[in-house]
Amino acid sequence: MTASRRTLVGRVVATLVAGAIVAQCAPAQAESVIKLPAAAVDPAVNAKRATAVLAGGCFWGVEGVFSNVKGVISVESGYHGGSAATAKYERTHDGKSGHAEAVRIVYDPGQVSYGTLLRVLFSVIADPTLKNRQGPDTGPQYRAAIVPLDATQRQVATAYLAQIAKGKYFAKPLVVPVETYKTFYRAEPGHQDFMRRNPKNSYIAYWDAPKLAALKRLFPDLVRATPAP
Repeated sequence: MTASRRTLVGRVVATLVAGAIVAQCAPAQAESVIKLPAAAVDPAVNAKRATAVLAGGCFWGVEGVFSNVKGVISVESGYHGGSAATAKYERTHDGKSGHAEAVRIVYDPGQVSYGTLLRVLFSVIADPTLKNRQGPDTGPQYRAAIVPLDATQRQVATAYLAQIAKGKYFAKPLVVPVETYKTFYRAEPGHQDFMRRNPKNSYIAYWDAPKLAALKRLFPDLVRATPAP
């Protein structure tokens, strides 16, 4: 846990005990929750399985939300953008590793499309107008990013960003990069499935549980009966 995240958790606990929310810590000011439109460019993929790599801030919540999306087979937390030598939690804290906390999603394209995954990402998980930060966490390791794995995913990604920018769903410009895939490094075991295993964790309860609640409220037809592993 970074110093900023540790400080925020302590502040949240103290605030909740006091029965009030400190204005500058309110989740609504950190991430947007908006029901974005479906992707206009989202060609069908004739395969039983496909893989997506996406980043949206702390990977605990990103993994936790996507594991509840219908058609998702599995989600794992990890690092993308840097080298193998720095693909460790403690090596990403200074923001110089090149890595973003990211997730690798294996999904069934017959049940959920790549465009739908992007729709969920920017509707309830990450604010695409924030550069090198999400929620209480700051630094390039917490950037939101799309990492296409093939030409079709890149086409969908660039078209969707253009679509929601043109629709002016956000008051500020979009700053989400479409990055070139390098290597995805799986995070340490303690970070896998963290949200489901630690529902009472203060960070999860305050920052990530509302994202899952928003998924269920805005996209009930997309929600799995039980989370994917």
